[in-house]
Order: sequence, then C-alpha cells, then structure tokens
Amino acid sequence: MRFSYALLPDYPLQDSLASIRLADELGFYACYAADETWHKDLWLLFAAAAGQTRTIRLGPSVSPVTLREPTLIAQALATLDELSGGRAEAVLSSGNFGLLAQYGIDWTRTRPLSRVKEALHVVRTLLDEGTITHRGEFYSYDGLFTFARPVQRRVPLKLGAMRGPRSFEAAGELSDGCHHALSYTAEAYAYAVRHIKAGAERAGKDWRSLDIGAWVVFATGPDSRAAKEAARSMVGIYASSMPEEQLRRNGVEPAELKPVIEAIGAGDLARGIELTTPEVAERLSVAGTPAECAEKIRTQIAPSGVNHVICALTDRRLVRAFTGRELAGVADADDQLRLIHDEIMPVLA
Repeated sequence: MRFSYALLPDYPLQDSLASIRLADELGFYACYAADETWHKDLWLLFAAAAGQTRTIRLGPSVSPVTLREPTLIAQALATLDELSGGRAEAVLSSGNFGLLAQYGIDWTRTRPLSRVKEALHVVRTLLDEGTITHRGEFYSYDGLFTFARPVQRRVPLKLGAMRGPRSFEAAGELSDGCHHALSYTAEAYAYAVRHIKAGAERAGKDWRSLDIGAWVVFATGPDSRAAKEAARSMVGIYASSMPEEQLRRNGVEPAELKPVIEAIGAGDLARGIELTTPEVAERLSVAGTPAECAEKIRTQIAPSGVNHVICALTDRRLVRAFTGRELAGVADADDQLRLIHDEIMPVLA
C-alpha cells in the first residue's frame, strides 16, 4: 500500500515546503495538491519543492480541465518533470463543481466526462510527442508544439472520479489509474474497483497495474476524540461535493446532510459544523488514533484492491483557516506525517 500526502496549500509557503521535505524524508510516495483558485498555486509551490526533495512525486490531484486548458497542463507537467528529475504526475478531472459555479459555469452543460476524456488525450499526446494536431469537440490545435519536454519516458496521467460508473471505467480503460475521492466503506470501494477493472479489461490491461487511490479526509493523533473533531470540522465542506449515489454507498442518506450543505452554501460554516453529527463525520473520514485509522484502511479500503491511500491531512491550523475554530490537542500536519510513517505504514506494508 502506497501512502501519499494530499496538501491543501493554504499554509505559509515555507511551512508547506518543510512538510513536503519531511514527507520526502519519510518515504511518502507523492505529495498532491488541488489545482483550484481557492488555494495558493500548486505549480509554483511544487517547482520550489522539486529542488528540495529527492524521491517524492509531485503533481495535481486534481487539475480541472474545464478551467485549465489541457495543453497548459501538459506544458506545466513537462516543466515540473524536468525540475524534479522525472517525478511529476497528474490526476485530471472536470473540476470542483462548487468552484465552477463561482466562475458562472453550469457543470451539467459541460459534458464533463466527454471533456475529460478528450483532455486526457490532448495532455498525453503533447507530453509524448511534443506536438499536436487535433480537431475535437472541445479542443482544437493545428501543429501546436512545445519545447517543454518531460524526463520520464511516460508521465503518469490518471483520472479523478466520484460518482461512477462511467468515470471509473474511463479511468481504467484510458489512463494510468484512478483517484477516488471521499469514500470510506468497503461497499463504495468495491463498486469503484469493479468498474475500474471493467474498463481496464476492455483495454486489455491488468487492472492491478493501475494506481487505484483512495483520497480521504484524514486526521490522526494520540487523542482520538481531538482527531475526530478536527475531521468533523471539514467533513461537511468536502461532503457538499459528493453525489447522492456516493453518499449512499458510504452509508449516508443525502437528507442527513442536506441541512449541513445548505448552511455551508449560505456561508455559515459554524452552523454547518454544528449540524454535522459525530456519527456522520466518522462515516465520512478516516480519523482517530493511528491504530483506529489503520484498522479502517485495512477493513474498509484495502480489501477491494485499492493500492494507494492519499491522506488529506486535517490539523488545527487548517481547521482554523477554514472555519475559525480553535481545537486543542489536534496533532499538526508534520506530527501526523510521522505517525502515519511510524504506526500506520508498517501495519499495511
């Protein structure tokens, strides 16, 4: 089982760089960040991190092809790959629907999966060949070229998916893997992997060779209650982007979260947190002591064939930045990285 660090780049940049260096020293597979306007720019952050690290892989999970033109994703990836000596990769998706709404984009009119599939082809072609001529439904180019060339023979490109089943199947068939965000139950992962496998088999690929990642809200520390409370502060914010089908596969009826999502949508984060019950928060996070987190991964995530856990770490500074809440006893991000390395990785090796 691989472990990676999903960083929200909202800390002071020198602190984020220090955490990436620590994750590198501890042997984490990758550091990912969301390519979203809400946060500091991941490409600039990872360009700086590339020269301060040795083995950790770097890239977006996810980069939104609705907002970032795919040839620019390819250009940035190739540049980051050169800077890092061949450690860049990317996960593509249509983007965060809440963010798209703030740009005045109705995602239901964007044909999201068709757009992502075409964008994947564009990024793959420009990375592999350095030039592209293409007449598509969403993107067109006539002899476009770039001097940005990757070091790796093949930069890994994966798809992000939540609802399914077609997005999971597309990831298995067309890309190097799938990062499935915000699921926490054996049922949800069995569903995702079943469709990833079907797509891979359609393309004549061994599904076990793919990077199948679980991107999860994560908080750990010696104080179980404090870690779970930190996760509860963030669950509603993340769950507001979960499709109803996915909520049900995770044992949550959409009606349970409707008041939470309405409060958060109205900008009342305090009310949204208050309405998020501890029971719902526990179902929609991996949180608690390292032993509790390891057990949830072992019993709910790993059996399906998931081979990669991507920990979106939640610590007191992140909670304070997003919600204004001050939580005592919550381990900071660096301490959580050490706990994952010392007490969770060995259990799932």
